Amino acid sequence: MGLSHKFMLGVTATALFGAVAVAAPPAGQVARLGQELTPIGAEKAGNTDGSIPAWAGGAPKAPSGWNVGDPRPDPYKGEKKLFTIDASNVDKYKDKLPEGQIHLLKTKPGYRMDIYPTHRSCAFPDWYYDRTKANVGRAKIAANGYQIEDLVGGAVPFPMPTTGAEVVWNFKMRWMGIGKIEQYTTVFSNKGGNFNRVKQKQYVMTPFGDPKVDAPSDVDSLEWQIFNEVVEPTSRVGEIILVLNYIDRPSGDAWMYFPGQRRVRRMPTFSYDNPVPGYENLEMVDQYPMYAGAIDRYEWKLVGKQEMYVPYNNYEFRERREDLSEIYGPEYTNRDLMRYELHRVWKVEGTVKSDMRHNATKRVFYIDEDSWQMLHADLYDAQGKLWRVQEGTLWMAWELPACVQQEFVGYDLSVDRYIGENATQDAPETDWLAGRDGRISQTKFDPGALRRAGAR
Repeated sequence: MGLSHKFMLGVTATALFGAVAVAAPPAGQVARLGQELTPIGAEKAGNTDGSIPAWAGGAPKAPSGWNVGDPRPDPYKGEKKLFTIDASNVDKYKDKLPEGQIHLLKTKPGYRMDIYPTHRSCAFPDWYYDRTKANVGRAKIAANGYQIEDLVGGAVPFPMPTTGAEVVWNFKMRWMGIGKIEQYTTVFSNKGGNFNRVKQKQYVMTPFGDPKVDAPSDVDSLEWQIFNEVVEPTSRVGEIILVLNYIDRPSGDAWMYFPGQRRVRRMPTFSYDNPVPGYENLEMVDQYPMYAGAIDRYEWKLVGKQEMYVPYNNYEFRERREDLSEIYGPEYTNRDLMRYELHRVWKVEGTVKSDMRHNATKRVFYIDEDSWQMLHADLYDAQGKLWRVQEGTLWMAWELPACVQQEFVGYDLSVDRYIGENATQDAPETDWLAGRDGRISQTKFDPGALRRAGAR
């Protein structure tokens, strides 16, 4: 792959605003970062009643005695919940809940949300804060609505966003290190109470997250790379998929190795609303993880910032367990393990353009101000009905340091099933430093690597 690609992004930056008025940042606003705003653009102050505290630097250091590779402890273990939201009182809190959560609370017997005190725990390296400042007034979406110019790597592109497209790109460029090695299970619920599962080992690199990278052309405009190998069940052992997503083009590249055929095949349709192969039609390609790939098929409306009850500091949910059935039930995940807190999130609505198509004609995203992680997404079908509901988890990987997301769940309301993605609870801890420390490299991510791996 050459380095001659123009730096073009498939977005439409339509500045439509709802609940909160947002103005373009004037010259000199870089000084706001680290003062009234956190270094990545969140409001530093708490809310008026104190239920959201002020940000005071986050929690970048691990609890005493923890070492990289150890099971990750819960810093808030034993903390008492404030209250519970369920079907009996959901209407009281509906202004702070996404439509998808309201639907699950009202239609799934026993589904509840336990609300805990809010901890603004997210923190990142100092160099990340410095590089984010360099993007203020530099990174911009051009007048044509889809081109982005002068983006700095290893940074938030738009810490003071003024459009929905900018917020979505902040999520897409969220920092979770340079590369990781993870082992996880994908869980597919069944009505009978059992679930199907696929165990995988995955290598991921995000080259543009390297602090040494100054422009997309330095890394061939690669946004992220995935090398994924199935290790269970026996019938699928050895299936490998390689995915390359780019910053400057609408669709990525994908190849798959089929052990039965002993050959690598290019996948021409691995993008947008195409189903993920082998995932029982419960997840589209651009639903992983939460949202990925091009954003050019949607008009993005920035509704504004809202206080919402969202998954946060979900250490207990991802604690090591040998039996995943303790976590993933027939209808939904174990409610005793999920933690919700009140946080400010950016709400963005994406509506499919009139000259485009997508199975999800509308998407509503809720993106955390303190991390730029997506914590909830509602997807709507062609009739405008709520179709799929996604929620993510969030917690600190102190070794980076960064607030990261791994496990997430997607409910398909049309078939009354759900998929539990990136379930690491029965696997070793993820190696979040693999890219930084050289345990994975670019040589892993080419079609030849699939052939060599499949021949083993």
